[in-house]
Amino acid sequence: MPVRILHVSDLHIGRREDHDVDRALAELTARLAPELVVATGDLTHRGRRVQHERAAALLSGLGPPVVAVPGNHDIPYTFPARFTRPWAEFERLWPDTRPVHVSDGVCVVGLNSVRPWRHQAGRVRDVQLRWAAERFAEAPAGALRVAALHHQLTGAPWRTRKRPVARRNHVLAQLLDAGAELILSGHTHQGTVAERHEFEAWSTEQPAVTVSTAPGLGQPRPHRRGEARGLVVYEAEEREIRASTYVWRGGEWGLTAVRRLPRGAGALAST
Repeated sequence: MPVRILHVSDLHIGRREDHDVDRALAELTARLAPELVVATGDLTHRGRRVQHERAAALLSGLGPPVVAVPGNHDIPYTFPARFTRPWAEFERLWPDTRPVHVSDGVCVVGLNSVRPWRHQAGRVRDVQLRWAAERFAEAPAGALRVAALHHQLTGAPWRTRKRPVARRNHVLAQLLDAGAELILSGHTHQGTVAERHEFEAWSTEQPAVTVSTAPGLGQPRPHRRGEARGLVVYEAEEREIRASTYVWRGGEWGLTAVRRLPRGAGALAST
């Protein structure tokens, strides 16, 4: 059986919520039966307690275990709480800002890329990257190694205002050396899926890694062009990862794209 992961991001609970979206998300989750839900930040719009509670209820109510990392909207919007207790509300409902989920088939390591003193820009420190490498080293043999953070490593080329995570090349290199096979993020409200050899030169025995940014589950600014509402489902087998993108079509989640990407050092098998 392939490992199946449902990836959502940027719920922005507290701003223009749509109960039809929530209902259809629950139906899609029940139909696809993912092993795990990964939520890559901006669960709330302003980091308020009631928003965190509604976001946690929505995600936990889907059924599968949830791995959630914070986004820049998940910390207090006002001072001084933004600096004195940035993670208090998030950690009241979730076990950690750097969660870990391990099963026989998958190891997910969450990274906190939020910097309270910067509203948009994100960063992952070296100590976090070393910690992630240790967690991946402890994963069961053959388990899919997944890193999850809010700020994107890749993004759609027509959206440049939101910068990727600081030191993007360094972060990518460290995660690759640690054995990451799938790197998940959000932040841009646009979806993109790429395999490392589509943007890095090939070298012998260089393993594949899929880098994916999910569209926003929420749509806080519905009239802004270039911000999609969607989600991604990943299915990982021994030599392949399939990424299926679903977009909201005014009443249901519609499948809009399916990509097959290699897993491991080899190329995709021909069909």
